[in-house]
Amino acid sequence: MQFISTRGGKAVQLEQAIMAGTAPDGGLYVPVELPQFASGSLPVDAPIHEFAACQLKPFFAGSSLESELDDICEEAFNFPAPLRGIQNSPDALSVLELFHGPTAAFKDFGARFLAATMSRIIQSRPDAASRPPATIVVATSGDTGGAVAAAFHRQPGTRVVVLFPEGRVSPRQQHQLTCWGDNIISLAVKGEFDDCQRVAKQLFADAGTSERLNLCSANSINVGRLLPQSVYYAKTSTDLYAERGEGGRYIVPTGNLGNAFACAWAKSMGLPIEELVLATNANTTIPEYLDSGIWKPRNSIATLASAMDVGDPSNMERLRYLWGDADELRQRVRAFSVNDAQIRAQIVSEFERQGIAWCPHTATGFHVYRHELDDSDRAGKHWIIAATAHAAKFDEIVEPLIGESIAVPEELARLLEWPAQFETIEAKAEQVIARL
Repeated sequence: MQFISTRGGKAVQLEQAIMAGTAPDGGLYVPVELPQFASGSLPVDAPIHEFAACQLKPFFAGSSLESELDDICEEAFNFPAPLRGIQNSPDALSVLELFHGPTAAFKDFGARFLAATMSRIIQSRPDAASRPPATIVVATSGDTGGAVAAAFHRQPGTRVVVLFPEGRVSPRQQHQLTCWGDNIISLAVKGEFDDCQRVAKQLFADAGTSERLNLCSANSINVGRLLPQSVYYAKTSTDLYAERGEGGRYIVPTGNLGNAFACAWAKSMGLPIEELVLATNANTTIPEYLDSGIWKPRNSIATLASAMDVGDPSNMERLRYLWGDADELRQRVRAFSVNDAQIRAQIVSEFERQGIAWCPHTATGFHVYRHELDDSDRAGKHWIIAATAHAAKFDEIVEPLIGESIAVPEELARLLEWPAQFETIEAKAEQVIARL
């Protein structure tokens, strides 16, 4: 399979799309043609790594990684993505728990898959020993950087530059971004996430710098991140259809739109996904676009759901390429904004209702289900909320609200014992370059 820029241009192979991150024209890589999966063509109730290998096989056809796909999937998908039932019929609701990986966030799926593919591409190059290390640049609003750092830590032939907004991530998120050392360089950027993303784009836009430093991207602009994220939507909807005869209806908390776009991709591949609803925080660029038809990116606003603090979501370019502009998108997707007061209230409400603590991002999904969908949306339909991170990563927000301590997952607890190390820089590309 070949991949092409959302802005046109020449098609490239999978390896080039993954290693380049963005296309030379500034667009984002997408498959020339999405594969289609008929009912019954993918395994039901299979282990997630086996399902992933079946679903992703067409994307790897003809690439140097084709014969290694099974091993890549087994290496990347080595933790579960379970559905937790919240309430029974007639208004069925489940939560897709995506936080059982090493950094307790959904980003672990994409980051580990990307590391597994990139490391094989790098090591297979005939001049691998003489080339400079591949420099993976990742701008993060909280979770991406930790997942990428964990996935690439001590991977031969690589180094990672993590750019995160100073003072705009939770303390535990920041520790996950800065505790690695070795081949991981962590930089706190004075500004917001969009400043981090702008600096990263500037680095890639300079052809000389990009070539000299052998730059690669690990943000959700990289197609190697999105492909594995489509798997858990494809798998849960396939299993649900086999069990109940109906497809999944997903509420996805979203910031840079990568996770939600992965769900849109799965739906466009013919998987039984009935509806896609986006839950944003007070950064309202996406719902305002669907309402007005005018795309107006802006500076991000700091919220309790910090990993979603994005004012200029990169993957909207992919979503518009896939499904069209606002008029067409309104027929396929809905989006609702949830403010901090509503997030707080929903965390408390769900804990009182279920005895389960959810992170602020997942709480936006619960708010949309409880308050934005009407009775006809819910009645007799099975909805699935994507739980994007473990509540323990946001203990300083969640614990005072519920009045209890949250047990820390074992792997997260281990990372919190490591010492942090980072530098603070201005939002300028040259300050990143000076540290490489």
